[in-house]
Amino acid sequence: MEQTLAAWRPYMLSILRIMAALLFMEHGLMKLFAFPLAQPGAPSPLPTILIVAAVIEIIGGVLIAVGFFTRLAAFICAGQMAFAYFGAHAPKGFWPGGNGGDAAILFCFVFLYLVFAGPGSWSLDAMSRARGR
Repeated sequence: MEQTLAAWRPYMLSILRIMAALLFMEHGLMKLFAFPLAQPGAPSPLPTILIVAAVIEIIGGVLIAVGFFTRLAAFICAGQMAFAYFGAHAPKGFWPGGNGGDAAILFCFVFLYLVFAGPGSWSLDAMSRARGR
C-alpha cells in the first residue's frame, strides 16, 4: 500500500497545485470582474490595493495552475496571502475562523509548500525539464 500511495505522490501534488490555483484565481476574478459572482463584501470601486491583489491572484493562479514558473509564482502568492491575513484579517480578531482569514492562511501555506515541493509531474515546468535532458 505504501508503495502504491508513494507512486501517486507527484500526481496528487499536481492535483493539489491545480485545485488551489483555480480557487485562488477565482478570488481575483470575483474582485475584478464579478465572475463567477461578485466578491462578497468587496467595496465599489475597488481600492488600488485590492486591484493589485486581484491581478496577483489571477496571474499567479494561472501560472500555478499550469505549472509554469511555479516556485516563483507560489512564493509571490504566499507572500500576498500573508500580507492579506495580517493586513486585513488579523486586525478583526485573533481567531482565523472569526476574522475570516482561514482561507488566506491555508492558501499561504499551500503555496509555501509548492515553493519547496515544486509543481509535481503534470506541469509545464516538468515538461520543460524533460525536454532539456
